[in-house]
Amino acid sequence: MKADLIIKNAKQLVTSQGASRKPKIKEELGQIEVITDGVLAVVGDSIVAVGTTSEVLQQLDITPETKVIDATGKVVLPGLVDPHTHLVFAGSRENEWDLKLKGVPYLDILAQGGGILSTVRATRAASLEELVQTGLKYADQMLAQGTTTAEAKSGYGLTTEDEIKTLEAIREINQRHPLDLVPTFLGAHAVPLEYKGEPEKFVDLVIEEMLPEVAAKNLAEFCDVFCEQGVFSVEQSRRILKAAKEQGFKLKIHADEIVPLGGAELAAELEAVSADHLLVISDEGIRQMAEKQVMAVLLPGTTFYLREDHYAPARKMIEQGVPVALATDFNPGSCPNNSLQIIMTIACLYLKMTPAEVINAMTINAAHAIGRAKEIGSLEPGKKADIVVFDAPTYQYLPYRFGSNLAEKIIKNGQLVIGGED
Repeated sequence: MKADLIIKNAKQLVTSQGASRKPKIKEELGQIEVITDGVLAVVGDSIVAVGTTSEVLQQLDITPETKVIDATGKVVLPGLVDPHTHLVFAGSRENEWDLKLKGVPYLDILAQGGGILSTVRATRAASLEELVQTGLKYADQMLAQGTTTAEAKSGYGLTTEDEIKTLEAIREINQRHPLDLVPTFLGAHAVPLEYKGEPEKFVDLVIEEMLPEVAAKNLAEFCDVFCEQGVFSVEQSRRILKAAKEQGFKLKIHADEIVPLGGAELAAELEAVSADHLLVISDEGIRQMAEKQVMAVLLPGTTFYLREDHYAPARKMIEQGVPVALATDFNPGSCPNNSLQIIMTIACLYLKMTPAEVINAMTINAAHAIGRAKEIGSLEPGKKADIVVFDAPTYQYLPYRFGSNLAEKIIKNGQLVIGGED
């Protein structure tokens, strides 16, 4: 077999295999295949062989054109998958930092015209190319830290024109950058000031104008809604998501982050792909999400940054069979962090997840959370060659050593895109 790329001598080659059809749940989430002295071979953009160096190398025809990466002493993982980001926006919100440090609640900042609404003003004022350039910069940062696929939401336009502009920016970034982006329409992210006191009229706008235009232009795969007190009620969220489903969108929902409204139960009712945040999810919500196998996308970086006194009950969800993934929630206000490596540490410390659970939650389960598990999320023949070589002796070292970027080489679609200076 002639290979275009070989990664050999890995101290640990972590495959995350075994869950391409269904996500890993319960005890399986903590089970991780580690090949010592591992090797991986790529032809074109696909993995063709995985195993020990001694077993696989004898099957390969190594030519002068074959790119060979020596991973001696290193850890090789699937490319990390970030299933919840707000990648495209304009401006920043460091001016709210003092208020947050003084303990002013987020919903109070929102009520003062800050929070999401501040970013809405900046995003509306930005041109398409300005949004693209800023998004490309953030995509560079994410790729350099080992993220090879990410979901990207709209939601800072809140007019039909500006939501379309944001989704067009996501599409443009996707075309111009190695990082693969999965687009999500989040027109129901907040009620804009021009609809203050008239949320039902804005819901009508989302359903009757925004959704059909986004669908007609084929700009998004998922539809999301921020189901929260003071934002969109359960009934308003149900209306939006049911309309989105009729238009052919797959569903996501920001659920039970601040107030336990029943967003998790709504996600189960509508058979959403995922419900995200879930800090105050009810026991009934956990039961229903487990029954319907709705992915729980947990965002502990946001909880950490907002200094909340409680995190999502990850252990209870895992024990009861809810499939769990992890994401950054990268956004300009409540989590201006786009490093999944930092989220690894926070998830271990505060969600009480093991390193193996964290790796699976950022690879194969995260791929399930964006409908990509058949193509990415694990290292096995037939899957896309999205691979990261980490300068770490074991996979446990990744959450242990926080604050440094340990991603040394990034392979995307079979091409070495970062770390090629050998």
